Amino acid sequence: MMKTLPDGPKTPKLLQQLHWLVDPMSYLEGVAQKPYRDFFKPEPLGLGPSPLFISHPKALQQIFTDTKSFTAPGDLNQIFRPFIGDYALVCLSGKSHRRQRQLLTPPLHGDRMAVYGELICNHASSAFEQLKMSQTFLAHTTMQEIAQKVILKVLFGIRQEEQTERLRKCVKNLSDIFNHPLNYIWMFFPVLQRDLGPLTSWGHFYREREKVDEIIYGEIRERRSSPDDSRTDILSLLMAARDEEGQPMSDVEIRDQLMNLLIAGNETSATGMSLALYWIHNMPEVREKLLAELDTLEGNFDPATIVKLPYLSAVCNEVLRINPIAITLMPRLVQEEVELLGYSLPPGTLLIPCAYLTHQREDLYPEPKKFKPERFLERKYYNYEFLGFGGGSRRCVGNAFAMYEMKLVLATILSKYKLELVEQKPIKLQRRGLNITPVGGVKMVLKGQRSRQETPVAATV
Repeated sequence: MMKTLPDGPKTPKLLQQLHWLVDPMSYLEGVAQKPYRDFFKPEPLGLGPSPLFISHPKALQQIFTDTKSFTAPGDLNQIFRPFIGDYALVCLSGKSHRRQRQLLTPPLHGDRMAVYGELICNHASSAFEQLKMSQTFLAHTTMQEIAQKVILKVLFGIRQEEQTERLRKCVKNLSDIFNHPLNYIWMFFPVLQRDLGPLTSWGHFYREREKVDEIIYGEIRERRSSPDDSRTDILSLLMAARDEEGQPMSDVEIRDQLMNLLIAGNETSATGMSLALYWIHNMPEVREKLLAELDTLEGNFDPATIVKLPYLSAVCNEVLRINPIAITLMPRLVQEEVELLGYSLPPGTLLIPCAYLTHQREDLYPEPKKFKPERFLERKYYNYEFLGFGGGSRRCVGNAFAMYEMKLVLATILSKYKLELVEQKPIKLQRRGLNITPVGGVKMVLKGQRSRQETPVAATV
C-alpha cells in the first residue's frame, strides 16, 4: 500500500511566499522540524504548480539516475533566461542540452585547468597586495574582485587591459543589481519584466545587460574576422568547437554560454571563498591544521599539488556543505507514474531537490550545524548526498574549475597573509538573487605577512 504524502506547511500562502523570498534558510529550517522533512509540498512559491521539495538521499539517487521517469526540462528554468538567454545550458533540454554540455566540458576540465592555475594565484596575490596593513576589508568584496578578474580572463582572454576593465565594470554593475531585493523582484514576477524606463528595476537591468552584450558580441565579431589559433580562452575554444555533426556554435549560442559561465563563475565563487575565510578564521583548530598542511609545500606552489591536499579539499567541501550557495537544485518533472520511497507520484509532479535540507540531515552529517571538515576525510559522500554542485544531468558543468579556483585562492592567501575576523560571531546569510551570500560581506583585517612554520604540526586528524 502506497504511503500518502504529508500536505506540508499550513501557513497562509502569502506568508509562505514572503518567508521563502526574504529568508529561505529560516523557511526551510522550520520545515525541517516537521514530520515532512524528507518530502514536503508547500503552497506555490512563485514556481508555477506547487512543487514537492525532496531531501532524502535515496530519493535523490533515484531521481538523478532514472532519467526515464524523471526529467530535467530546461523550460522549468525560465527564471534564468533574462540573464543568460535561451541557449544557455540550464535552459536547454534533451539533445540540445547534451550537445552544448559536450562542447563546454573540455575547456573546464582536465589538462585545460593547468593553464589557469598561475592566473588564479596571481590575481589572488595582487588583490591582497593592494590592501593596507591593519585595514578592515570585506572578504566578499575582495573575493568578488578576484573571481571577476579570473573568470573574465579565462572566458575572454582580452589582451587590451582597457577593454578588460570596461567589461569588468559592466559585469560588476550587472552583479550589483542583486544588492537590494527591489532591484530584482521581477525575477520572481515575470509580469514586471517590462521596460518602463531606466529608473525602473527591469529597465535598469535591461540597459546594464545590453552593455555587457555589446562587448561580448564585439569580441565574437573580432575573433571571427581575425582567427588566432594560439588563443586558449574559452571564447576562442567555443568558436573552434564542433559537435558530433561537425556544426559550430552560433554567435547567440556562444553569447548565452559565456553569460551562463560568467554569472555562475562570479557570484557563486566569490561567496564560496568568502565563507571559507570566515569558517577557517572562526575555527582556530581548523586554521592551524590547514596552515600546517600548506606549510608542507615548503614554498612549492605547484597548482597540481595544491589541489590534491586532503585537508584543504575537506575544508572546501565542508564550506559548501554547511552553506550551499544554491540551496535548491534544478527542478525535475515526473514523466510517468513512479514510486519514490513508497510514495506514488503521478505524471506532471514538479520536484525540487533541496541541497540545504540534505546537508542538514543528522543521519547523513552528524552534528550538521558544526563546521567539521574531518567528516570528508572519514568517509566518501556520493553526489546524491553532497550537493555542492548539483546532481545528475544538471550537475554544474564548471564544478571542477570552481573547486580548483577555490583551493588555489585560499592556499595563496593563507600561505602569505595573517588575517583575522573583525567580529567573532555566528555568520548570517541572506538571499542575493538566486544565491545565498553572507550578511555584511565578512569583515576581516589584514594583520601582516606570514612565514612558514619551522616545525609544522600534523595536519591529519
